[in-house]
Amino acid sequence: MNPRTLATAVAVEARKAAASRVLTSTAILLTLGVGALAAATTAAARSGNPQLAAKLGPIVAAGGWPGVLDTATQVTAAAALLAFGVALSWMFGREFTDGTITGLFAIPIPRTTLALAKLVVFLLWAAAVAAAVTVAVAAAGTATLGQVPGADDWAGLARLFALALMTATLAIPAAWAATVGRGLLPAIAVVVGLMAVTQIVVVAGAGGGWFPPAAPALWALLPDTVTAGQLLLAAIFPTVFGLLTLRCWHRLQLDR
Repeated sequence: MNPRTLATAVAVEARKAAASRVLTSTAILLTLGVGALAAATTAAARSGNPQLAAKLGPIVAAGGWPGVLDTATQVTAAAALLAFGVALSWMFGREFTDGTITGLFAIPIPRTTLALAKLVVFLLWAAAVAAAVTVAVAAAGTATLGQVPGADDWAGLARLFALALMTATLAIPAAWAATVGRGLLPAIAVVVGLMAVTQIVVVAGAGGGWFPPAAPALWALLPDTVTAGQLLLAAIFPTVFGLLTLRCWHRLQLDR
């Protein structure tokens, strides 16, 4: 693969992403949503309502930075997978729904390079969104609690950033589904299915650490309960689907 050709494709995809209302609105909603929910839940826990405290759980009800981070981590684990899945669905699926895929066959850049450029741009965008979410939670916690994070809290914020970024990679099956299904809806269906199965596995307690979509969230909440092997599996999972996506674009045909 020619590096200059890839750089050109990345530049083009980056311009398309920058002009996208879907990516912009998704980033804003995720960032503000996580920060607002973390602040609102912490403020509610500080109200002293015993019934509300029982519903929030012991860590959140205890308040302080642990409560802020616990809330933000749980919300991010669920909401980020959907948000990043929608972004990937648009980046790959729109080529089929808008009919622009035919034009990609006429340009001199290989389709595999185009697909890789989309994934590169997506990961760069996801890293920026993960940083924005972390900053939003830090600002919300500081404003609500009236105190800056301590050393342990900064470690929790670092895990939150890592969780958001790992969750972005776990949404990569959406890119494969959008290619195979030739549209946005198959990709979104796959993301929703992943979310549902992950929730079932975690609630059932059936070795959630070995289920790749669940491992990052469990690690962010309880680092000592997830092994390095489980996190490695969570990294292999999106890598496999990324390679499958590239293969599908390499073999892509217009007639089927």
